[in-house]
Amino acid sequence: MRAYVRTFGCRANQYDSERVRAMILAAGGTLVESAAAADVAIFNSCAVTTAAEADLRQAVRREAAPASIVMGCAAALDTGAIAALPRVRAVVAGDDMEALAAALGIDPIFAATPRGVQTGSRALLRIQDGCDEHCTFCATTQARGNNRSRAADEIVAEAGRLAEQHPEIVLTGVHIGTYGAEHGTSLGALLHRLLREVPGPRYRLTSVEATEVDSQLAELLTSRDGGVAPHLHAPLQSGSDRVLRRMGRRWYTAARYARAIEALATAAAPFGLGADLITGFPGETEVDHQDTVRLVERLPFTYLHVFPWSPRPGTAATRMVERPQPADARRRAAELRALGDDKARRYRAWRAGGAADVVVVGGAGKRTGLTEDYLSVVLDDGALPRRARVAARLALRADGGLTAQTSAGPLVSLRRSVTTSVSSDSTASSFSS
Repeated sequence: MRAYVRTFGCRANQYDSERVRAMILAAGGTLVESAAAADVAIFNSCAVTTAAEADLRQAVRREAAPASIVMGCAAALDTGAIAALPRVRAVVAGDDMEALAAALGIDPIFAATPRGVQTGSRALLRIQDGCDEHCTFCATTQARGNNRSRAADEIVAEAGRLAEQHPEIVLTGVHIGTYGAEHGTSLGALLHRLLREVPGPRYRLTSVEATEVDSQLAELLTSRDGGVAPHLHAPLQSGSDRVLRRMGRRWYTAARYARAIEALATAAAPFGLGADLITGFPGETEVDHQDTVRLVERLPFTYLHVFPWSPRPGTAATRMVERPQPADARRRAAELRALGDDKARRYRAWRAGGAADVVVVGGAGKRTGLTEDYLSVVLDDGALPRRARVAARLALRADGGLTAQTSAGPLVSLRRSVTTSVSSDSTASSFSS
């Protein structure tokens, strides 16, 4: 069997696709790079936005494989529209690997294939799934179910296998800040164990709520020893408390979010900081939008992900009235993106001349690097092997991007030379406006 796997959506979906690839290879199948060369195409779907589902349907219609299987979040919520697409053999809810094995005609025993080397330079490691919150705009809880954490022993064992080939391991899930809550432990405790028992790679976190960063986790994020990437993606969604309440995000206010972020940003330099923002949510006014703009201007973000609100069937937000005009939502999104781009530009300029801990990513002829604080950089040495981890000095290019000038010097000592030479005060003042 020749199989083509295409992923839509988040890191959790990408992790599931790696499991699919491992299962197919263990069963004696072959992975191919195009649907036209495949016997079956597997599409791992996303349900976060209307656009994501539209992209999925378009891809299924266009790809030329004799048969297709659709899995993932959109598949879990499908009421028949996906199943009716041309050449769709099966629709598999979520990440049900045994159901997928059955659809592929594979012995279900291969669904439990241990995960080792992955296709990416950086490995993904899912530590939990599901979410117990009920944001009024989000369909993920319906698709993924309630919060449930993986056993720490299982996570550590998988990290050990991944560390043999990957210089960075990205801990992912749907709501990873709640990891271990049902067992009396925490994300910080898990990270401490990983650093102790699998100390080789750099660990990075995907999205974590700012108010879920406790003192233990904050210490690791700002430790400057190279074990945990100094980078946090903390969903904000809105800087208006009124809109946050309508979104169902009642566990924080704009002020509480700001205090948590500023405490982290002033404790480490460099520090990568990203956020998600939604514009045009039902009931959002221009006053609410300006509250968001002011908060974004104040905080030291290094990048932003901004999207106009997308109504998802079955979510509470679809029943809300007083929706802003689509043109207003797009205008507000454009304004926030421009603000985010300006902050990213300023941060790159500030980083120029500093040291960096770079992981080499990309395919042959397309090598780039990723720094500890989540900056994409051009490598001055195109011969560096994929999955290498190297020390570098950053230089600003004419186009505003960064080049990593690699060094043969010790990685950790080079990182310390920059982190100890940049005061936390200078970081806060450089990126607060």
